[in-house]
Parts: sequence; structure tokens; C-alpha cells
Amino acid sequence: MTSPQAKPELNFWQLWNMNIGFFGIQFGWGLQMANTSAIFEHLGADADQIPILWLAAPLTGLIVQPIIGNLSDNTWGLLGRRRPYFLIGAVFGSLALLLMPNAGSLWMAVGLLWILDTAANISMEPFRAFVSDLLPPKQRTKGFAMQSLFIGLGAVLASALPWLLSNVFKVQASTANDVPLAVKMSFYTGAVFFLGTVLWTVLTTEERPPRDMEAFKEQQERRLGVGATVREIVTAFRQMPATMRQLAWVQGFSWLGMYCVFLYFPTAVAHNLFGATDEASALYSQGIEWAGICIAAYNAVCFGASFLLPRLAAATSRPIAHALCLACGGLGLISLWFVPSPRWALLPMLGLGIAWSSLLSLPYAMLAGALPARKGGIYMGIFNMFIVLPEIIISLGLGWIMAHLLDNNRLLAVVLGGVCFLIAVPLTLRVKEATPQPTVPATLQPALESEAVAK
Repeated sequence: MTSPQAKPELNFWQLWNMNIGFFGIQFGWGLQMANTSAIFEHLGADADQIPILWLAAPLTGLIVQPIIGNLSDNTWGLLGRRRPYFLIGAVFGSLALLLMPNAGSLWMAVGLLWILDTAANISMEPFRAFVSDLLPPKQRTKGFAMQSLFIGLGAVLASALPWLLSNVFKVQASTANDVPLAVKMSFYTGAVFFLGTVLWTVLTTEERPPRDMEAFKEQQERRLGVGATVREIVTAFRQMPATMRQLAWVQGFSWLGMYCVFLYFPTAVAHNLFGATDEASALYSQGIEWAGICIAAYNAVCFGASFLLPRLAAATSRPIAHALCLACGGLGLISLWFVPSPRWALLPMLGLGIAWSSLLSLPYAMLAGALPARKGGIYMGIFNMFIVLPEIIISLGLGWIMAHLLDNNRLLAVVLGGVCFLIAVPLTLRVKEATPQPTVPATLQPALESEAVAK
């Protein structure tokens, strides 16, 4: 393999070129988070059906990410090691973005969600290793900082775009019982950004081949075996560090809460805060658009808070800092029940953005010092399971809770997410870190976000 000493330093525009694809990936994922539940409701889904319809997202993360990660580690072809996966994911993701707002049936939309989520994972997973592959160690911080910039821009712009199209560019709402034109145009824009930015990275950034191709082929034979991989995972589970076991409970309840937000926040704003009763009404469209502004707001807060978290953790400790952030998120979500008007919903987004920023970084910082040497990759993969497994549980069980206990009240489901955050607070305080480690810099957050958001 290419030695670190052989990696030349890249200039600003080379760093820009190699990371701009992340903007398109994040843009597509942001559209998915903000609008999928509303599209399902337009196609006739009831509130208690939404969780099971989202099952594709966590299942995709559980299955696709480790497979693609292993494949991209052991691939070499005309486009190099990682770039073939960037491009394949972008092509299928862009097609799904074009088709999803025009889905003619509920099950067609569910299938397109599956394709979109799979494509985003295929493109996103290899981007984690791209920076380490191409940059010398002293430039990796700059590489991750550039990814952080594109993640923030993609998430904020994708979430706010339907509102901007309707209220700034005056795109007229559809009069038919259909997905609003502003949402459709946002998805079309997302398709262009997804494919265009990834293609830009593929065409402007070259990868260096392995120095010893014969040794690389031997590595392929050794690492691509199914049996060897399964044995490694089973052994790692049995030898899981105590800190990781404690963090598993923290992650489980935290992501139960965050997944409730993904599933129900946009439609809760439309139905509960705007008072819409008909998914074809202009009032419902306005609610979904305003939810997008709220989502953009908490992502903007997340971006800013990520630079302050290291200082908070240094002044207290990482478990205390994470507990405080989760408490902010839990109280923010619960306070949505009491907001007097939709505009006041922006205020709870401050707490949610703080929690989201911490959720994407501090658990990984607490985990890092407890991991055995040379097994960080497999343990980080297992750690990701503590994110997607709670999401699968929610997808399978929340529908029954909505129908039988919450009277299909979408805002109550979001409040339930806040309660899950608060349950995670005392669980965080009991985490014992193995050894003191430097707090994860904010500039590493893109890699952590890719690991965490398996959607």
C-alpha cells in the first residue's frame, strides 16, 4: 500500500474537489429526512403506518455499510478504490430522487426510499476512508473540516429549499391531491446536486494504486471471505469492552428519540401546529415547509455547537457534557407540546441541535480509548448496530403504540422522543471511560456523522 510519506499535500481547491461530493450526498439525505413521511401521507399512509414504512432505512444501514466498507477496502479498478462506489450510489440515488415525489402508489414510494437510502449508504461509506487514503496525516484535519462544511451546507439547504421555493421564489402549490410542486422541484434539484457533485469528485480527484498489487490481491482473498468476517464479529461481541457496553444503552435510547423526530416531526408540525387535516391542503404544505425550516435550524445549531463541544467536555467531562446536551434535546422536544404558535417551534430546535451535535461526536470520543489496538474498525461497525437496532425496534413497534396508546397524535410521538433522550441522561452519567483521551475535534464530525446516520 502507499506509505503515508508518499502522499503529497493538496492545495485548497484539491481539498474542495475531493470533498464536494459530500454536499450532494447530504443534500439527498436531507430531502429524505424532511419530506418522506409527508410523501407517504400524500399517498394515503396513516400515522400508525409510518414507522413500518421507514423500516428500509435502518435495515439498509445494518446491512449495506459494513459490506460496502469491506468491498471498497479491497477494490481496485479503472476508477480506483473508492470512486466506483461514489458513482454507483450517486446514479441510483439521483434516479430515486427524481422518481420519489412522483410515486404513483405508497409501495412504490417505499421501494424508492429503499433505493435512495441504499444509494446514499453506498456513496457515503467509502467517503469516510477517502480522506485518510489521499491526505498526509497533517492535512487530515483540513480534509475533515471541508467535509464538515459540506455536510452543514447540504443539510441546511435541503431542509429549507421547499420553503424558499414557495415563499421567496413564489412557486405555486399544486391544486391537485399531489405532492407540492416546491417539494418536487427540491427533489429534482437534489438529484442534480447528488449526481453532479459526486461526478465532480470522481472526475477531478485521482486515487493512487497499491504499491504492491500482488500483495493487494492476497489481501482481497484473505479479507473478502464471509466466514472470516463472521468469526471476527462474533469474537468482538464476546470481548466487547465495558465502556462500549455502557454506551450501548446510551446510544439505544438516544437514537430511539432521534428516530421519532425523523419519522414524525414534519407531519407533526403540519397537523398539530398548523392544524392541517387534509394532506392535499395548502395549510399542510405550509406546515411541511416550515418543518423544513426548523430542521435547517437545528442542523445549523449542530454545526455551530460542534466547535464548542470540546471546550465543554474539557471543562467538565465527556459523559457530563453529553448528558447535558441530551437533556437540552429532550427538554426541547418535550417543549414542542407547549409552543403557542408554529414560529415558536424554532426555539426548541436550539436544544435539539445541541443534542444532535453531541450525538454525532461525544459517544465516539468516549468509546475510542476503550477499543483494542488494531480493531477499531470492526468495533466501530458493531457500535453502529446500537444505532440501527433501536431504529428497527421503533419501525416495528411504534405503529402499535401510535394506534393504541397515542391516538395517532404525531406530536406526542415527537414528545416521546424527548422522553427517550432524558432516559439516556442518567445512563450517560454512569459511563466509565477506560482512559482519558482528547475530545474529538469538531472537524472530525463528518466521519462520525457518516457512521452514525445510517439512513
